[in-house]
Amino acid sequence: MLLSLVFAYLLITIAIGLIAARRVKNSADFAVAGRHLPLVMIVTTTFATWFGSETVLGIPAKFVGSGLNGVIEDPFGAGFCLIFVGLFFAAKLYKLNLLTISDYFRERFGTRVEVLCSIIIMLSYLGWVSAQVTALGLVFNLLSNGAISTPLGMLIGVASILAYTLFGGMWSVAVTDFIQMIILVVGLSVIAVFAANQAGGADKVITLASSRDMFRFWPEPTFKDIIFFIAAAITIMLGSIPQQDVFQRVMSAKNEYAATRGPLIGGICYILFAFVPMFLVVSSLIIAPEQTAQLLKDDPQKVLPTLIMAHMPFEIQVLFFGALLSAIKSSASATLLAPSVTFVENIWRQWNSKMDDAHELKTMRITVLIFSVFVLIYAIQAQGTSIYEMVSGAYQVTLVGAFVPLVFGLYWRRATTQGALAAILAGIGVWLICLASPIGTWLPAQLAGVIAAAAAMLIGSLAPQWIRPAHGSHHAIV
Repeated sequence: MLLSLVFAYLLITIAIGLIAARRVKNSADFAVAGRHLPLVMIVTTTFATWFGSETVLGIPAKFVGSGLNGVIEDPFGAGFCLIFVGLFFAAKLYKLNLLTISDYFRERFGTRVEVLCSIIIMLSYLGWVSAQVTALGLVFNLLSNGAISTPLGMLIGVASILAYTLFGGMWSVAVTDFIQMIILVVGLSVIAVFAANQAGGADKVITLASSRDMFRFWPEPTFKDIIFFIAAAITIMLGSIPQQDVFQRVMSAKNEYAATRGPLIGGICYILFAFVPMFLVVSSLIIAPEQTAQLLKDDPQKVLPTLIMAHMPFEIQVLFFGALLSAIKSSASATLLAPSVTFVENIWRQWNSKMDDAHELKTMRITVLIFSVFVLIYAIQAQGTSIYEMVSGAYQVTLVGAFVPLVFGLYWRRATTQGALAAILAGIGVWLICLASPIGTWLPAQLAGVIAAAAAMLIGSLAPQWIRPAHGSHHAIV
């Protein structure tokens, strides 16, 4: 019965997405919903993009094992990313009226930087979307008691998301996000109240977490602990800022007010509501201590689903899996769309400069389909990797490769194409060296990479110009 209801829910979201798809008339509708979304939908779609499988399954597992210190990257870093976008980036980017974040790199630094940053951004999405696909496989495997294998569950999940994203683009994503976030917030809130009652009260849950030092936030006062804490904090906090999914939400707003306030409110809501899954996992330590302890050793990501399946009534199970699927589908649909739009607009167009809008829209849809296949293959191959780690790794590449050119391009008039290219190469190069050598054991690779990128940007921009600016580069864009 539960599995049947889950499939019914998938069919309903597909139908809603396809209805929304009727509003797509051109590539701008597909990519940024024609810049028509009101503030409330910008809030829900930014919140929805962040509130994915790692928030419901990955963060709670890390919290129980390492406390708040272990989840600095997400939700704190991820939430502050949206807050920083609203405060420092949204207004500047919204005024430029561009289709992708890579369009900005082209306008500011030329086509070479545009293509390099586009590749970096596209590669980063493999880990993020694969984390959502992995969670879908896990859900279907659990609900069917193993009758549906994890890879088959992944395939079913991807097909259900693809069914509306392929046709409706950002319009379908935004409308389904809005509905799915209502289900998510209501569902998890009701479950939290029910779990607190089963545990003997919310105060007992908080007392247990406190007694196990789970509220410890700051690192030990040693050099190594401090720099690894900083590196974890900035991975998504800064690495997600030059991402197409964030940019799409800014550019989809109907006005500058919605573009700036939407991410700001969405980020605050995300940080606050991410505590609900953490509360639920600590509750499970009281409700089912032995079973939870064993799952924390074997597969921490199964703690919450197992708690719901084994110890809560059918109605709560329906609420939980509806909320979980809402979280996963909203994140996955957004992150399937973003790299596909980037590829068509900033790479494919290099060789098809005369492509008309109808052809561009068709190519975007084909690219969404192809990227989905790559993601599915990657997710199946990466089985066994934790959802939290897959998401974390996804944003290191954009942090070291694309963040510095974006910030310096917006806020430093003297930034040049030569400096941007130097920043990309130095950031990626140092990051890879640290990952592949013992250096990474005492110096975080992503922190070393972003520092190297900033230094290379300064040196490259202030040094004599060895590289002539590419055609179309506008150094005065601020």
